[in-house]
Amino acid sequence: MAAQRLAVCGRDSSLSVPVGYTETMKMVNINVIKARLSEFVDMVERGETIVICRRNRPVAELRALGVARTEPRPLGGTPIDVPAAFFEPLPDDVIAGFSGAQTSGVSTAAEAPVRFSSAAAPRRKPRGGR
Repeated sequence: MAAQRLAVCGRDSSLSVPVGYTETMKMVNINVIKARLSEFVDMVERGETIVICRRNRPVAELRALGVARTEPRPLGGTPIDVPAAFFEPLPDDVIAGFSGAQTSGVSTAAEAPVRFSSAAAPRRKPRGGR
């Protein structure tokens, strides 16, 4: 393959763009990729990156995938200690509160305390009456 010249983006048929110390990026037109896809996949497996061009304009990049994870991904960050009381049944008055039943002396969210109701609110003088 070293003796063959690639039909690449731009006018120079041997265009390779240096990316890092060990990688090069080849720019190749779509018609060449279609004709020799397996060769380019082999190059990608060896660590090269290939920019695919349409009419000499870059449109996509062909590069190797990262290493697949072999162990399961950890759930959460810091482990949480759940106390044993968390798993005990709830008291009857708490369960009754979820169903909407009135319990002794406990107000629900639907009923406002007397001090915040509109009947007990102090009236203000209207503004603008000079």
